[in-house]
Amino acid sequence: MQQMTSPFPDLARTDQAKGRIAALDLARAGALIAMAVFHLVFDLALFGFIAQNTPAQPGWRWFAYLTAGSFLFLAGVSLWLAHGDTIRWKAFLRRWVMLIAAACAITIATMIAMPDAFIFFGILHAIALASLLGLAARRLPALALITLAIAVIWLPQAMRFALFDPTWLWWTGLQATGIRSVDYVPLFPWFGPFLLGLACAKLMTRAGLWDRLARWPAPRGAWPLLWAGRNSLVIYLIHQPILIALVWGAAQLRP
Repeated sequence: MQQMTSPFPDLARTDQAKGRIAALDLARAGALIAMAVFHLVFDLALFGFIAQNTPAQPGWRWFAYLTAGSFLFLAGVSLWLAHGDTIRWKAFLRRWVMLIAAACAITIATMIAMPDAFIFFGILHAIALASLLGLAARRLPALALITLAIAVIWLPQAMRFALFDPTWLWWTGLQATGIRSVDYVPLFPWFGPFLLGLACAKLMTRAGLWDRLARWPAPRGAWPLLWAGRNSLVIYLIHQPILIALVWGAAQLRP
């Protein structure tokens, strides 16, 4: 019997040759799986398979918070690994333009599909802005980054300001008025996890841990997760339409 092989048999080896860190790609894949799980629950509630308020329950809300936080944390880690003390402007701008284009596509699509709660500042918008600000923050000592992250997370929990109530300032997250959106990830508090990721990456560099992780071989059967981790933006864009189509199709089959 012929042994089945993956369509990417040398993916792990190629990634090592390019200096990619398999553990980081696997972490991204884990965040993608968590995101897909939450969105599946959201879609099942939307189409009446489970209670409509299920995604709003405390457990699922915290699951969503931790998932979004993990994406931003990993984005902070990736910024440091990609640029460190020297900004590679061409690579940064190429990635940043892709993020902006994808964020705009999400905004336009949700404006059409759900105009009352469209995504005007979601996870991709937050990562794009945090990446820009992170370039300026990356030279701060790790302790300063951690302190700043705590302040960013704490501020919107402790106080809100009517000064930020105009619509064009809602991206800050500091407004006093409530916001309706299916994915709202403002600068405060969500720049905090990004800064923590940046600080963690710097500390790991100082400890020499990245060199050790770079030599760690991914498990032989992990190629789907490695592929997902290095193509996370594509998967982010396509996974929800696929999930909605599947759940909608299942809804049509119900008696």
